[in-house]
Amino acid sequence: MLSKTIYLIRHGQTDFNKKGIVQGSRVDSDLNDEGRMQAKLFFEKYKNIPFDKIYTSKLKRTSQSVQGFIDKGIPTESLLGLNEISWGDQDGVASNADMHEYYNFVANEWATGNLDLQIGGGESPNQVAQRQKQAIETIFGNENEKTILICMHGRALRILLCTILGKSLTQMDTFAHANLCLYLLHKTANGFDVVMSNDISHYKQ
Repeated sequence: MLSKTIYLIRHGQTDFNKKGIVQGSRVDSDLNDEGRMQAKLFFEKYKNIPFDKIYTSKLKRTSQSVQGFIDKGIPTESLLGLNEISWGDQDGVASNADMHEYYNFVANEWATGNLDLQIGGGESPNQVAQRQKQAIETIFGNENEKTILICMHGRALRILLCTILGKSLTQMDTFAHANLCLYLLHKTANGFDVVMSNDISHYKQ
């Protein structure tokens, strides 16, 4: 991998986020008013960064989160590998006490190494990591792209960070991710340096 600066963000808020509705890869929701404001604030702070390329998932909440940069004419590519994990038959379902208990059980199983476990017939962490491989090769393989912006989703972002930082997927819940938070990373020959983690200072302009 070649030297790069990576601005890695989670998408802005949607009504599904606000209402506690499960939102995986089978839910293609729009940003709500709060999410659009988050996107605007992020754009205002980072609009002068000379991004060579923007990468988003195939779900519109990611492209909407970086629309200001897209409107500047920065080359953009959407990759299936950046899509959120599929929560199977739980996608689009409002959270309740039973679901919350089940989710906590699954998260604990993942943390203890059962990384093939799926929720509701959706994807496992290992399956998400597998489909992210081609996206990682695409994003980090182009020597002409020195500064890039990536917008994706919470669980998928955690899995991606584990992969590129050389951590076990059992550690993915150590990566917090507010809506439209920033992870700023520098890639060198020696690996990745994490400069910012879950940063939302752009909200305070």
